[in-house]
Amino acid sequence: MTRSVTLPVVVKHAVTNEDAPWDRFDSADYYLHNYARLRDDDRDIIDRVATFFAAHGPRKRLGRAIDVGSGTNLYPALTMLPFSAHVTLFERAFTNRSWLTTSLEKPQDSWRDFWARIATGREAYAGMREPLDVLAGRAEVTAGNVFKLTPGQYDLGTMFFVAESITTRKDEFERATQQFVGSLRPWGPFAAAFMCESKGYWVGDDFFPACSITEKDIRECLAPVARIHEIEEVESHGLREGYSGMIVATGWKR
Repeated sequence: MTRSVTLPVVVKHAVTNEDAPWDRFDSADYYLHNYARLRDDDRDIIDRVATFFAAHGPRKRLGRAIDVGSGTNLYPALTMLPFSAHVTLFERAFTNRSWLTTSLEKPQDSWRDFWARIATGREAYAGMREPLDVLAGRAEVTAGNVFKLTPGQYDLGTMFFVAESITTRKDEFERATQQFVGSLRPWGPFAAAFMCESKGYWVGDDFFPACSITEKDIRECLAPVARIHEIEEVESHGLREGYSGMIVATGWKR
């Protein structure tokens, strides 16, 4: 869910998920800064995630998919679309749920560029006609907290920039990541993206917390609950101050 702009303030005490002002999240500001155009780092993430799902997505039947912490980002859900009869957009912030509902009905032009990157050279995606209309028909915006996800409900899932971007506490990052994987059925494929060494971020007039993590932290967190396919660093520059890159993890629920 969470990437943004401006030099972060120094947080001298632990800030939990409950402390953050989620219902003041400025969705329009966040979309404009992050997703109004297709960035190079998103191209790299798409290539890794769409290639993984094209190879390992459900084949015998369309599954139930979940995108945890959708925020103002539709492309994780789009990467799961050919393999999903139903896509839950699971989001805590009221402002983001309103944004998602409106954007599914009238999607912004930028999502066509994201889809073009997803579909190019990948047969599973290339045959889909009007994917944004298909997503609108299959998606359901659902209010929810990552820490209260029900185990074993979904066949595949995504979680982009969420677990490390809702708290400064390492234990909450770990619990959020493991709750996400735990919401899948055994062998359910997943893709998750993370900000590396994030120090927090501004959205509009509000500052939101982050937990500074590395590839090693993600690997140790996933090991008990997932069969890891790959954990890869993604080069990223200029999005905002206070981070050193992005990380993508793919794999399956144990």
